[in-house]
Amino acid sequence: MSDSIKHKIAELSHKIEEHNYNYYVLSNPVISDFEFDKLLIELIDLETNYPQYLKSDSPSQRVGGQVSKEFKNVKHKYPMLSLGNTYNEEDLRDFDERIKKAGLTKFEYVCELKYDGVSISLTYVDGKLTQAVTRGDGEKGDDVTANVKTIRSIPLRLRGENYPREFEIRGEIFMPKSEFIRINEEMRNQLIEDGYDEDEIAEKLLKNPRNAASGTLKQLDSKAVAERRLDCYLYSLLGENLPVESHYESLQDAGKWGLKVSADMEKVSSIEGVIKYLEKWDKKRHTLNVETDGVVIKVNSFEHQTYLGFTAKSPRWAIAYKFKAARVSTILESISYQVGRTGAITPVANLKPVQLAGTTVKRASLHNADIVEKLDVRVGDTVFVEKGGEIIPKIIGVDEKKRGHDLFSESSKPTNYITHCPECNTKLIRNEGEANHYCPNELGCPPQVKGKMEHFVSRKAMNIDSLGAETIAQLYDAGLLHSIADIYELKKYDLLKIDRMAEKSANNLLAGIDASKGVPFERVLFAIGIRHIGETTAKKLAYYFKNIDSLKNATLEQLLEVGDIGERSAQTIIDYFADNRIGKILEKLKKAGLQFELSEEQLTNTSEKLKDISFVVSGVFSKFSRDELKKTIEQNGGKNVSAISGKTNYLLAGENMGPEKLKKAEKLGVPIISEDDFIKMVST
Repeated sequence: MSDSIKHKIAELSHKIEEHNYNYYVLSNPVISDFEFDKLLIELIDLETNYPQYLKSDSPSQRVGGQVSKEFKNVKHKYPMLSLGNTYNEEDLRDFDERIKKAGLTKFEYVCELKYDGVSISLTYVDGKLTQAVTRGDGEKGDDVTANVKTIRSIPLRLRGENYPREFEIRGEIFMPKSEFIRINEEMRNQLIEDGYDEDEIAEKLLKNPRNAASGTLKQLDSKAVAERRLDCYLYSLLGENLPVESHYESLQDAGKWGLKVSADMEKVSSIEGVIKYLEKWDKKRHTLNVETDGVVIKVNSFEHQTYLGFTAKSPRWAIAYKFKAARVSTILESISYQVGRTGAITPVANLKPVQLAGTTVKRASLHNADIVEKLDVRVGDTVFVEKGGEIIPKIIGVDEKKRGHDLFSESSKPTNYITHCPECNTKLIRNEGEANHYCPNELGCPPQVKGKMEHFVSRKAMNIDSLGAETIAQLYDAGLLHSIADIYELKKYDLLKIDRMAEKSANNLLAGIDASKGVPFERVLFAIGIRHIGETTAKKLAYYFKNIDSLKNATLEQLLEVGDIGERSAQTIIDYFADNRIGKILEKLKKAGLQFELSEEQLTNTSEKLKDISFVVSGVFSKFSRDELKKTIEQNGGKNVSAISGKTNYLLAGENMGPEKLKKAEKLGVPIISEDDFIKMVST
């Protein structure tokens, strides 16, 4: 029996790694994601039941789950030197001349795209990945092996048999553009649901793929790394007595061993070949799914590399050519202003369409009044547009020499930022310390009203999935919806007046509205759309105050006692409930039957055992998840706080908790308790 299980695990492991290789290295998948996941789940189940057969290079280790206290600093066997940079053809020709003057007359170059990510050095011993270390300062780097094992294009075990017993191979870990966009879209949608305005969202989103890759690789929880789908290209083989004589040959062999090597590198016989490669890829690079910021040029022969040697900081046989940032100039045809769900005003530059880095750019955000003033952009200006991080177009300046000579006479007039809402003509406000202007007419401004309704019916709020944005707009324009409370007064004959609304659709919609009356209090509180109050904060408020009336009558001091509620959020809550119009809407919702207090079941599961006691929860626990522990704290009247301070009552510490939190707790004298200690606190 044991032999058959062992054989089955080995067979599954081999199959999964073959599919990994086909998908991530060859870009040629032969089974669906669903079928792949089934194989992986089967392997994980077997290894869980028979842990004696779990190997360190099992493909199951790619899903993450290892939590590190900190990264160990490791000395590089071969220093990771930086390259000299050049930005023009003349410097490249000087580099070529220096090599010739050193005595080489016949030699080759290898040209490789310079990927914009995080440098990594991988060590393989007997065909197994044993260590992955970041560049660090060139002499020492961080051991991030657990995180690198989650990257599916990096083999845990090499293919074939003709590889050196021990070697290092270096490369660049990066976040694909498509993954960067996916993560930001998901984050943006969640932040919109949580009530953040455009400026706040812009601050929280990933800034560019390079920084995103770096931040991801430094996560202490390898499971979080696995979820971000990093990738890697390898470009430099190092070791004793390598069985090859040239750089190009070494990478061809590395590809045969299952290592991911770029197919876009080229071997050329002269500097003219290098120039042609640069010209080709300066344009073509924008079609790739990876950021590139230049080209690395290396002398191909290992013998020639040894002959040329090194300076104190870089090899004499290699140089990096940096591409100029993708930039174009175009005409600013107009400036429009968008009104968000929270009333935040975002100025948008409408541009004469222009090609930039492989895409047509028509619009660019101007963010806020300060940016408009700083850039001094004016309608009719010729503006310079770049792609920030090669993804997001932005205006970086104005060609003032052309001002007054372009298509629009207005180009000589400074831009006056609007003073009234473009949708409802209400005078805008700008709160102290905030970058955005706001329209305060949240109950009468059409985009805000419709936006609040869309938020109210969303999946994590009231979950009325049959009432979408288009139907909301139709009902609003028909005068049937003026606020979220009107949703519960809709009649079937009203709905049938709407375009493409059949009787079955009307019945489904009314049934969905009726079912939403059972949504629990914490989700109702999130749904009503108090600014700055997201899903998590709404839950904390619900469990702390138990019902809407207690929350409505809470003082600033009482609100500040709730975990993660700051002064701005607390004041927003007070201002929200002070509005008589809001009071009328809430009364209508109460009469409609919505839940504005915790259910009896929720109240039964709560107590005052931890009243006014604050906890920081950190680490990995054996009996409960962190979320379960935090929920128990809230249900028993306690407070979850994210950072340790002198006011923290307890640090609830699990395995592999952050070392800095532990140090701070010890320094401030905050009691440190275990999971078992906590269970006793809520059980007695």
